[in-house]
Amino acid sequence: MARIAVIGAGMGAMAAAARLAVAGHRPVVFERASTYGGAVGLLERDGFAFDTGPGLLHLPAVYRDLFIKTGKEPLEDLVGLTQVEPAVRHVFADGTATDLPNARRAGVAEALDAAVGAGAGARWSAFMDRAREAWDRSRRPLLEEPLWPNWQVLADREPYPAVTQKRLLRKARTAATLADIGELELGGDPRLVALLEQYALAHGLDPRTAPASAAVLPYMEQTFGTWAVTGGLRALADAVHARCLKRKVEFRFGSAVTRIVEKDGRAAGVELADGTVEDAEFVVAGVAPPVLDGLLPGRPVRDGGPAPTGTAPPSRLTVHLALRGARPEGTPHRTVVHGSGRDAELAWLFDGAARPHRPTVTVLRPGGAGQVPDGEHEGVTLTVTVPSHARVTDADVEAVVAAAERAVPDLRERLLWHEARTPQDIAEATGADGGGVPAPALAAAGGRLLHPANSTALPGLFAVGGWSHPGGGLPHAGMSGALVAGLIVEGPEFRGSQ
Repeated sequence: MARIAVIGAGMGAMAAAARLAVAGHRPVVFERASTYGGAVGLLERDGFAFDTGPGLLHLPAVYRDLFIKTGKEPLEDLVGLTQVEPAVRHVFADGTATDLPNARRAGVAEALDAAVGAGAGARWSAFMDRAREAWDRSRRPLLEEPLWPNWQVLADREPYPAVTQKRLLRKARTAATLADIGELELGGDPRLVALLEQYALAHGLDPRTAPASAAVLPYMEQTFGTWAVTGGLRALADAVHARCLKRKVEFRFGSAVTRIVEKDGRAAGVELADGTVEDAEFVVAGVAPPVLDGLLPGRPVRDGGPAPTGTAPPSRLTVHLALRGARPEGTPHRTVVHGSGRDAELAWLFDGAARPHRPTVTVLRPGGAGQVPDGEHEGVTLTVTVPSHARVTDADVEAVVAAAERAVPDLRERLLWHEARTPQDIAEATGADGGGVPAPALAAAGGRLLHPANSTALPGLFAVGGWSHPGGGLPHAGMSGALVAGLIVEGPEFRGSQ
C-alpha cells in the first residue's frame, strides 16, 4: 500500500493517519515541534497542568467513531469522560446568573424562565426547534461529506427556517443573521441576546454578520452535551497518538517540512529542513494556509471550494491561574462572564475599536486531581476572544482577570502566579496569520464561512484540520481526518460515512 507523508501532528492529521494505517497504508508524520496534538497543548508548572487549547469536548461521537474504526475499542475505555453538570453558568452584565443543565432542553427552558422571566424559556425552545431544522438540513454536507463540487449551493441556501415578523405599520422582517434572531425571535432581551451571541464570539464570529445558520452552534452543544476529559483534553491527544503508534504510524518530531515535492504533476513527497527528501505517494497537510502556500511557492494550492478570505479571523488570549486553596464544592466547571457592553465588544473585535472595559470571559475550573499539586490548590483557565494580531499588554491581562472575579470572587487573595498565551504565541506555534483560530464551517453567507475542500489543485495532496473542510474545532478536526482518509482510500468517488 501507499507511503503517505503527513505534515503536522495535530488532531486532524493524527486522526487521518490512524485511519489510513488501518486501511493498510504507511503514514509517516513529520512534525516540526517536539510533541503532538497541535492546538491541544499542555502547560505544566509547579505541579499544575493546564490545557492550552480547548478545555471541554463536544460531539464525542466523532472520537468514539475514530477509536472503534481503528481498533474496536470504546472511547470511554481509553479516556475518562464525564458530562459536566451544569453544562455552563452564565453571569450576565446586569448581574443575573443562571446555570444551564447539560443536554436537557426542558431544563434549559426552566432555568431561563427563572433567571430572565416567564416566557424566556419558551422563546429559546422555539428557537432551538428551528435550529434543529437547520442542523438536519446542513449536517451531512457540512460535516460528513467531502465539500460538494457545486459548493455554491451551500453558499446560497440558508438552512435556518427564520420566522417572518409582521409589525404594525412597518415592513415585515425575517432574521438573516444571528443578531437578527436575537432581536426578532428572542425578543431582544439583552440576556438572551448575550446567551445566543456568546456562541458566535467563542468561535470568533461576528453575530451581526454571521448567518442565521450559526444557530447550529448552540443546538449542537445543548443537544449533544458538554464533556470533560479526566486529566484534561491533553489526555485525548495522548490517546489518539497512542492509537497511531499501535497502528504502526511513524512519527518524526523536530522535522520541519520546507517543501512539498512535485513529480509528474502530482505530490510525490516532502523535503525537510536538512535537505532530505522523503518520497510518498500521497501528502496530507495539516497546516495553516500561509504555511501550505509556502510549501508550494508560485503554485495555486486550493481547488474545489472557496478560497481563504485573506482576512485573519479573531484569535484567543488565554490566562492560566495557579490558586492556593481547594476548589469549592459545587463550583461549575465552566462559567461565561458576559462583557459590560455588547456594542463596544463587537466594535473592538471586528471594527478596530479600543478594548471594552470588561470583555466576555470564559472561566474553566476543572477540579481534576491530576491537574493540581494537591487538594489544597486549584487551577483556573480564562479565555477571551481577541482581534487577530492583537498585541496583548499587562492591562489586557488585568482586564481579563478583573472580569473573572465575577466568577471567582476571592481570586486575588488566592493567586500564586499566572501565565498568558497570546495571539503571537498561537501564530508562532501554528503559522496562522495573526494567531487566527478557524471557525466551524457554516452554510449561507455567500460561502465566506465555508472552508476550502480537503482535496487540492495538486493531485495527491490533501488538506486536513481546522483550516480546511469542515472547519475549526476539535470535533471538526476529527471529521476532517475521516474525510481525508476516505478520499485517499476510496478515491474521488468517496461520499462520506453512511
